[in-house]
Amino acid sequence: MKAKRHRLILDLIESKEIETQEQLTAELSRQGIKVTQATVSRDIKDLGLVKLVTEDGRYKYGLPKEHSPSGSVLRAERIFQEFVTSIERSLNLIIVRSAPGTANTVAAAIDALGWPEICGTIAGDDSLLVIVRDQRAAGTTDLAAIDRTASELETKLWQLRG
Repeated sequence: MKAKRHRLILDLIESKEIETQEQLTAELSRQGIKVTQATVSRDIKDLGLVKLVTEDGRYKYGLPKEHSPSGSVLRAERIFQEFVTSIERSLNLIIVRSAPGTANTVAAAIDALGWPEICGTIAGDDSLLVIVRDQRAAGTTDLAAIDRTASELETKLWQLRG
């Protein structure tokens, strides 16, 4: 439920100008998800949302400037240090295990990094799958190159954990 709620919150802040926790609580309720303001507050913290200035000078919830590499890396480091328990690789797949209910938050942090070697992430409750881009899509069938890319990415993910 938490993962679904986190994904919905991210969709809502992208599609609407959500200015307050109360407004976010009401939007979630309209989507059939009943939560308290305290839960929304924790979700905002888990997702690393911040208040951004709109064009007309008001404030709305959003993700930190993802286009700033340092912002998304710092957020990912904080999330990895707090939630990630293990990282394991098999060929071009990396399995990241996390505290219960936090896999979606970890996946969102990885996605926000925008690393080109990542094809995508799939999150469950306490684990997620990071799919490393297949080098064949880039014009090579060199399995050693795929393995090197996955190995380098695994190292980068461990470095986020500290």
